[in-house]
Amino acid sequence: MYLDVSLEDRYTRDTGRIFATGIQALVRLPQVQRKLDRQAGLNTAGYISGYRGSPLGGFDIQLWEAAKHLEAHHVHFQPGINEDLAATAIWGTQQSVLENQGKYDGVFCIWYGKGPGVDRSGDVFRHANLAGTSRYGGVLAAMGDDHVCESSTTAHQSEYALVDAMMPILNPSNVSDILEFGLAGWALSRVSGCWVGLKCVHDTVESTSSIDVDALTTDFKIPNDLSMPADGLNIRWPDTPLQQEQRLHEHKHRIVHELWRANHFDRLIFDSSDARIGIITTGKSYSDVRRAFKELGIDERIAKEFGVRLYKVALSWPLERERLLQFASGLRHIVVVEEKRGLMEDQIKTVLYGRAESPVVVGKFDEQEISLLPSAGRLGAMQIASVIGRYLLKYVDSESLRERVTKINELVDSDASLAPLERVPYFCAGCPHNTSTRVPEGSVARAGIGCHYMAQWMDRSTDRYTQMGGEGANWIGEGLFSKREHIFQNVGDGTYLHSGALAIRAAVAAKANMTFKLLYNDAVAMTGGQPFDG
Repeated sequence: MYLDVSLEDRYTRDTGRIFATGIQALVRLPQVQRKLDRQAGLNTAGYISGYRGSPLGGFDIQLWEAAKHLEAHHVHFQPGINEDLAATAIWGTQQSVLENQGKYDGVFCIWYGKGPGVDRSGDVFRHANLAGTSRYGGVLAAMGDDHVCESSTTAHQSEYALVDAMMPILNPSNVSDILEFGLAGWALSRVSGCWVGLKCVHDTVESTSSIDVDALTTDFKIPNDLSMPADGLNIRWPDTPLQQEQRLHEHKHRIVHELWRANHFDRLIFDSSDARIGIITTGKSYSDVRRAFKELGIDERIAKEFGVRLYKVALSWPLERERLLQFASGLRHIVVVEEKRGLMEDQIKTVLYGRAESPVVVGKFDEQEISLLPSAGRLGAMQIASVIGRYLLKYVDSESLRERVTKINELVDSDASLAPLERVPYFCAGCPHNTSTRVPEGSVARAGIGCHYMAQWMDRSTDRYTQMGGEGANWIGEGLFSKREHIFQNVGDGTYLHSGALAIRAAVAAKANMTFKLLYNDAVAMTGGQPFDG
């Protein structure tokens, strides 16, 4: 039997199976939200804005390719000149209902940007999250994190920036999760008034999956006894900063807890009536834990026999307490598996603190404060398997498990001794940067963000760099205290439009002796060759 399938199914099919990447799931997401709103009798629209960068570098390309589908569902895509102005525009969409001048009942939004874009947008995130979302709007902030610095200047983890702005954080582990958590995030945002983060690492957004659309959870339960303030939690005007702070601190996160407790996105995957050890994980690390279980020979039956619980968290901050306490009940050890700095571990310890017979919680460090699952670098499945196996053997007398753990430890040790492979990239053939990054003999140049960053690895008398938009500003300080009288500063044309113009103005104001070279190649080349956004 032949099935009538098309690549367009990922945007058009409402039943059956679709084939999509994580980025394409983000494109499908607002179309599904519009359909659900229409079924509920609402006339809403969607708005997407942000700035590309790994691992969301191809998001705008997919949005442009799906333009006819987005337009049919009243979803407007407007790339931002930079991330914080894009976030400000999204804040504006939530204000469109304030004066009864809105064309729609509300506007649901996606902001997108890589880790450094999250950093520079912190001021907007804080202001907009305090102000709130509209009742039928809602905002998802898709934060693209490059955990191992594969295409960035820093190894990035954005959760703590969102915690500082008090934005709840959802952490999907696969393509299906992106769809389910995205819809749940908008529902959470609408009721609580919070902007909601959606963590996007390349292991999820750049993966591909066949998805059963009928199996996806699209129903978000709102309890009838939800203890909301009389005037709700959504954006309003007039409003004062202290009123906003009070709503956020005293009500919004309490409502997030109540809503999440009523729904079932944090899931107990494996359970045992005689459980002694619990594994709690989230996002990409959940997939790694499942692989670790496979290497250890643990399936659902063996987990039950060994006394193991496995808990998959969707909302990694703030953690929902009631289901967490149910998971922890009777356990003697909890192993927290999460990439980079621990976000859940301290929350778990806080929830369990002072309770009788609370389990020992380990994660980044063991009981003796020795590094266990480190925050630096990549956290792999075999490394996780070694740690889980170590703690299982405290409670399980199994020769088969002991042999597997021994072999896993040998593999981990051998991998640690291997030097990483390196391949130094170079400019593309015909790229104008091949000539434009050259400097006169005896001169030096500074690099910045963009393809020309690679000039540091070539014979171009170029070294050092800044964050995007800071190109040249470092010489304002260094030049005052250097014997060198002059430098060249490279600035990409995309960076100039994004934020680099301000650094040039600062250098002029400081009377810094330097020459800016605006490197023109008419494309945002590092992320797919997109045109400039302006």
